[in-house]
Order: sequence, then structure tokens, then C-alpha cells
Amino acid sequence: QVQLVESGGGLVQPGGSLRLSCAASGRFFRNYAMAWYRQAPGKQRELVARITSSSSTMYADSVKGRFTISRDNAKNTVYLQMNSLKPEDTAVYYCNAVVSARDYWGQGTQVTVSS
Repeated sequence: QVQLVESGGGLVQPGGSLRLSCAASGRFFRNYAMAWYRQAPGKQRELVARITSSSSTMYADSVKGRFTISRDNAKNTVYLQMNSLKPEDTAVYYCNAVVSARDYWGQGTQVTVSS
């Protein structure tokens, strides 16, 4: 069983920054592929960023150059640094882990970008 605990969401003004954290359980975190997804009202869930066990990264075109995904294996934690935030970034953000071909999800954290 893998449990994911998210933190760092909140309200921020356009152009501002926010860092999301996701702490994962398990002894083999270094082997997990991790990702951040988001879902806005009336829209389908979309992949935001992904990081592999070897720390290679991939980003959605909509966030390239603004968001950075990283991991700290000593803390069993993955991060999403979000800069130059836009109102269209407003969504519930979900942490995801793939372990032995099974998907695990966090509960989601709300990010609201508004004046």
C-alpha cells in the first residue's frame, strides 16, 4: 500500500508562485514514477508533470518554462514548483504514483489563482 499526502495549495495572485509537496509512504520510493495531475471545473483531468525513478522529467506544454517537478528521495517527497501562475492554472492538483503497475492517488489540493 502506498499513501500520498499533499500540501502547499492555496490562493495566490496572478504572476505569483506556489510550491506543492507530496509525501509518499514506502521503502522503495526511489523506484516510484511520480506525477502531478490537475482538474478544473468542467474540464477533464490532465497530466501536468512527470518524474521517473531516474529523475528524468516531462511537462505539459501549458506549463513548460513555468513549473518544475523534482524529488527528494531521502524525504520520500515530490515537489511541484509553480511560477508565473495564471488564472487558468486554477484547479485541484493531484499527486500520483505508479508502483508495480498500479496507480495511487493523493486526495487533491486546491490551487486558486485570482486577484
